[in-house]
Amino acid sequence: MAVSADFHVFVVEQLEQVRAPVTAKRMFGGMGLYCGGLFFALLADDTLYLKVDDVNRPDFEALGLTPFDPFQDGVRLMQYYPMPADVLEDSEALAPWMEGALAAAARAREKKGKGKKRS
Repeated sequence: MAVSADFHVFVVEQLEQVRAPVTAKRMFGGMGLYCGGLFFALLADDTLYLKVDDVNRPDFEALGLTPFDPFQDGVRLMQYYPMPADVLEDSEALAPWMEGALAAAARAREKKGKGKKRS
């Protein structure tokens, strides 16, 4: 799941044209990407994967994209789909994909927060 330094820098620069700042944290050989405190994307094997849920997943599936499978076993799939290849270099085209991933991450965080008991 290695991520080259050049790819990491390129992706962050592209994403920051839509919304900044974007920060990266190393995780399990890849990187997690954060914006506004939301974990909205990950980098693995020089591929950008965006957070999905029931709202934005159909956009990815309509393009024939499949979920991130870190163990390549078809069982432990993650709720992250690869960014369409032709979108990353076009900030106007990138914006709705990034905003969708941020919204999915916000919904996931809200859902987790509702399950916690407060004292």
